[in-house]
Amino acid sequence: MNRLELVRTEIDTILLNRNNVNERPEGYIHLHGVAQYCGFLAIKRGLDIELCTIIGLLHDIYTYKFKYVKDHALLGAIEADNLLRDLEIFTDEEIEIVTSAIRHHSDKKTEHDEYSELLKDADVLQNSLYSKNYKMKHKKRLKNIFKESGMKIKFKELHREEEEPENDN
Repeated sequence: MNRLELVRTEIDTILLNRNNVNERPEGYIHLHGVAQYCGFLAIKRGLDIELCTIIGLLHDIYTYKFKYVKDHALLGAIEADNLLRDLEIFTDEEIEIVTSAIRHHSDKKTEHDEYSELLKDADVLQNSLYSKNYKMKHKKRLKNIFKESGMKIKFKELHREEEEPENDN
C-alpha cells in the first residue's frame, strides 16, 4: 500500500469511529474534497502532489477525531505529526512541511510558505463550492484561485439564494 493510501485509511478510520453516523459524510466530503483540491493546485503550482494531497486529508484531523474546533490547526498539526511518525514512512522534512501547513491553515489573512497557502486555498475553495451556507469571508483569496485557474466568476453565481415562491395571498 502506498503512503497516500495509508493516510487515507487512517483518516477513514477516524471518520468511521465518529459516534454520530450523520456527521461522517461531512467529514468525508470536506477532508477528501480539500485533498482533491490540494492535488489539483499542486499540479498547477508545481508542488509535490502526494504531499499536498496528504496535507489536505490531514488538515482537520483534530476536529474530526476529537470534535474540538478551537485551536484545531495547532492541535491538528501535533496530531498529524504523531500519525506520520507512527507510520515511519515520512522524512522529518516531509513531516515539517505537512505540519506547518496544517498549523497555519486557519490563519488565512497572513501569508506563509507555499504549502500552507495551497492548503488555505483548497480549504476555502472546498467550503465555498460545496456549502451554500458558507460565509464568503475570503473573497479575495477565492478570486485569486479562480484567476490562477483561468476562470472569471461572479460571487453571486456561486451563492445564488433560492428564490422564495411568491405568495398568492
